[in-house]
Amino acid sequence: MTGPIVVVHGEAHREVPPEQAVFSVVVSAADRDRAVVLSRLSQRAAEIGTILDRYGPAIERRETAGVQVYPEFKRGGERVTSYAGSVATTVTATDFAALGMLLADIAARESASVSGPWWQLRRGSRAGADVRREAVADALDRAREYAAAVGSEIDRIVEIADAEAGGAHPMMRGAFGAFGAAEAADAATGFDLFPQQQTVEARVLLRVTITEPTVLGRGAPA
Repeated sequence: MTGPIVVVHGEAHREVPPEQAVFSVVVSAADRDRAVVLSRLSQRAAEIGTILDRYGPAIERRETAGVQVYPEFKRGGERVTSYAGSVATTVTATDFAALGMLLADIAARESASVSGPWWQLRRGSRAGADVRREAVADALDRAREYAAAVGSEIDRIVEIADAEAGGAHPMMRGAFGAFGAAEAADAATGFDLFPQQQTVEARVLLRVTITEPTVLGRGAPA
């Protein structure tokens, strides 16, 4: 026969250092000649690529996030007066010691703007597994307390599941807004960066059976 069942939640959280820094680089160009815009965009995007190449080991991934080239019209009319465009690149870096200089080098380029960094953990980070183990341990402690309150012990585990609330997926959090060449003028030696700690949380549901309670067999107090 199945014994009495105790259902509890276990929770855990910890602050851990980030493992990745993500930032966005956008180069732009404008001119009356569409071909000139395309040429400048290509050149400026290549310059950013050259800078990123120099920091090769510090960069884990770079991805083109968008290319735009569009006409600009005279107000109130249909005549094209000029063309503008931009190329956006998303960069993921893992060497935080080199990151400040990398951002300053990029921001110093003409018509380049930088947004970020946003700090984050890797998907499937070990920190998530560790905090889930702590949540299970917390649930077991609670279950033992409930069992002890009625003179019982944990018999066996019936179920362990993720609870709906919580999780080990921290949001990306940034340290800077956008900045460009003017703001980078005084940052020739690189920006001083302070990686933002990431909060990792987990909440689990634990269902256990317990041995037959003994307090129910005690007589009423005199």
